[in-house]
Parts: sequence; C-alpha cells; structure tokens
Amino acid sequence: MVTTQPRRIAQTVRDVMSAEVVTASSATPFKDLVRLLEEHRISALPVLDPGRRVLGVVSEADLLLKEADRQRRLGMRSALLDPDEATRIAALRATDLMTAPAVTIGPDEAVADAARVMIRRRVKRLPVVDDSGVLLGIVSRADVLKVFLRDDDSLADDVRGALTRALGAADCAGLTVDVADGVVTVGGALADSARIPLVADTVRGVDGVVDVSFALGR
Repeated sequence: MVTTQPRRIAQTVRDVMSAEVVTASSATPFKDLVRLLEEHRISALPVLDPGRRVLGVVSEADLLLKEADRQRRLGMRSALLDPDEATRIAALRATDLMTAPAVTIGPDEAVADAARVMIRRRVKRLPVVDDSGVLLGIVSRADVLKVFLRDDDSLADDVRGALTRALGAADCAGLTVDVADGVVTVGGALADSARIPLVADTVRGVDGVVDVSFALGR
C-alpha cells in the first residue's frame, strides 16, 4: 500500500534535550539567580515548586530590569511604568522576578516544533515537562540546531527510507539521492511528475536536511 502523505523521520525533544537542569525555587534570592546564570553560562532557568513542577522561568531580561532601574532612578517616572515591570524592579526573589506561566514543551514533540515555539514566543530555552508539568529536562536553541550536524551518509539513508514509505518501492526504484553538506539532490527518473511536491515535502521532513534540489531526467 502506497502512503499518500510524507512521513517524517524526526527526532523528538527527548532526543536532544539536556536532562541535567540548573533550577531555582520560588524563594531563590536575586543575587543567587544572577550567580547561577553566570556560573553555568546560561540565559534562563526554570523555577520549580517542591514537586519539581515548573512555576515559571527567570531570564537575564527579567534580571536586567533592576540594573536599568538603577541607572534611571525611578522618581516620578514610577507612575508611568507597567505594574508588572514595577513589581519586578522591586523584586528580591524568583517568585516575583520570573515570567509565568512558563513556555514549555513535551518530550515527545518534534525538534522542529520546539524551534517553531522558540521563534514564535521569542525564547532561547524551553523547559521540557511531562503531562503534570514536572520538569524532565531543558532544550536550547543550540540543542535544536544539533539536527544539522548529522553526517551526509546517514542523512541519505534516512531520506531514501522516507521516500520509500511515501512513494512506494516501485516509484522510488528509479530515484537517486545524493547529499552534500545537508543539501539533498534527488535525481534519476520519477514516473509521475505530479508527485514532485510530495517528494520535496518528504525530503524536507527529514531532520538535518538543509535544502532539497532536483536533477530528474526524462
């Protein structure tokens, strides 16, 4: 039976996330938060309750508000501030500094979905949580980009497998797949040119593919 829709060969968030996570509690003081970010060279960290459920995230941007305030000295300008911003400037603990609710993702989501969430929500790191909101790990932009470090030979094998599932073995028999630096070139012969869009979508759905081009003969 021939599959009519491309099937993704996709790594999940679980495959690329870091299981060891630097965290804070709601009572963690401001200076300790700064120290944690500096010592571990990270841009944000999740704030957990005693059951390891994610309450929120404290980022460098959250902490920078206090330094910005030190420079401008509120004075009469305090009345012009957003109430949430004013609260964070006065905050001394993680519970008042954090952004809540946190933007999180599940461990079985595709890496591509994590990338889309990061772009849409403008965050650099996503806590990975189970169905109860318990922290399992964290995924960063650098983790997401790891899919593009795959070697060309293994990528070519996955592309061939994906095409076989999407088109069927018979239609794939005349196709060739070459990969150079993540760019896939599909050559050979395809019996039905109307299936080219399906081929393109299938190839792009394989993690690690940078681009796809065609060199099909008649």
